[in-house]
Amino acid sequence: MTKRDLVVRISTETGVNQRIVTNIVQKTLDHIISELSAGRGVELRNFGVFSLKRRKKRIGRNPNAPTNTVQIPERTVVKFKPGKVMKEKVTKL
Repeated sequence: MTKRDLVVRISTETGVNQRIVTNIVQKTLDHIISELSAGRGVELRNFGVFSLKRRKKRIGRNPNAPTNTVQIPERTVVKFKPGKVMKEKVTKL
């Protein structure tokens, strides 16, 4: 599913103009990105939690040339933990 697919579904189900729905979806995503870039997590009840995790620096290897090592720097990544409702529905698959 793409963002466009999501907008079309919401617009069809609610009868709200697609342009308005697009703005709302984009603003929602922008605010999630803003909170994460400020170092704070985002919790959406029954959907899941976005949090930040620090990955330590490590040594990587090229699978095609295992003797060549590459230094991978420390970095921050976004981690997602699904909420209860999502976990239950996905588990049924």
